[in-house]
Amino acid sequence: MEGNRTLVTDFVLVGFTTDPLLRIIFFVLFLASYILTLTGNVGLMTLIYLDSNLHTPMYFFVGNLSFLDIWYSTVYTPRILSDCVSKNKVMSLAGCAAQFFFSAGLAYSECFLLAAMAYDRYVAICNPLLYATAMPRKLCIQLVVGSYVAGFVNAIVHTGNTFRLHFCGNNIINHYFCDAPPLVKMACDDTRVYELILATIIGCNVMATTALILGSYVGIVAAIIRIRSAAGRRKAFSTCSAHLVSVSLFYGSILFMYSRPSSQHTPDWDKANALFYTVLNPLVNPMIYSLRNKDVKAAFKKVLGKFMTPK
Repeated sequence: MEGNRTLVTDFVLVGFTTDPLLRIIFFVLFLASYILTLTGNVGLMTLIYLDSNLHTPMYFFVGNLSFLDIWYSTVYTPRILSDCVSKNKVMSLAGCAAQFFFSAGLAYSECFLLAAMAYDRYVAICNPLLYATAMPRKLCIQLVVGSYVAGFVNAIVHTGNTFRLHFCGNNIINHYFCDAPPLVKMACDDTRVYELILATIIGCNVMATTALILGSYVGIVAAIIRIRSAAGRRKAFSTCSAHLVSVSLFYGSILFMYSRPSSQHTPDWDKANALFYTVLNPLVNPMIYSLRNKDVKAAFKKVLGKFMTPK
């Protein structure tokens, strides 16, 4: 008790529906999406590892994005599956904080990793002859490690700022995971300072990574315009198209969710929007980077041929 208020020590996640039939349908859909997510991302990582033609900075980053997406999806989907078949939807305060921390850490890390990938594309297109020299293995590893360090440092600040709040009253979260908007609505404290700090953290990180991505693409567009042949321009743009789609999906859904004040958040819209960056993005990323990619298709046929050829 704090004064006359009962502090919340655990939460009940409502999920998507309470209808038994719909819960079974959702279970099947999310199980299928999780299996496809794991298969697609592990398959792409394995292909990059096995084929020496894919041992380039670009595919090094793509492989690391797949690795990140596996863990990002795992933060949410197993809990969604459990809630679809279990009557016990209670999550402890510590469990909620842990999910919140890893969710924030991986989301921030993906922002920085996508920015590093934009810089890689800038170097590849604007300085193709110096690409191997400008993007050595050591630098690529440093950029990936730096993305994770920056992501999880921000997650520590973000999580600490959120869970210093006191939660009281109704412990029901009308969502399928512990997220900032529903938690803020349960806070007993004045949340104006919290929302200012949250907006500053997200704003600075998103602005920094967005500026790097936009700056990289300004340079890329300028370089593409200077290419005389139409075939050369198409080839140069095709190397960036997958990254552009991935950035648009991830940043678009994140910004739509967290750039609005808490008063404008509604449970149904928040759940629908969150699906884009928690479930859909990790599912489609391996498809984005492989379906129309000639290098990946050639590598797949090559690796498949090795396994299919009798010894």
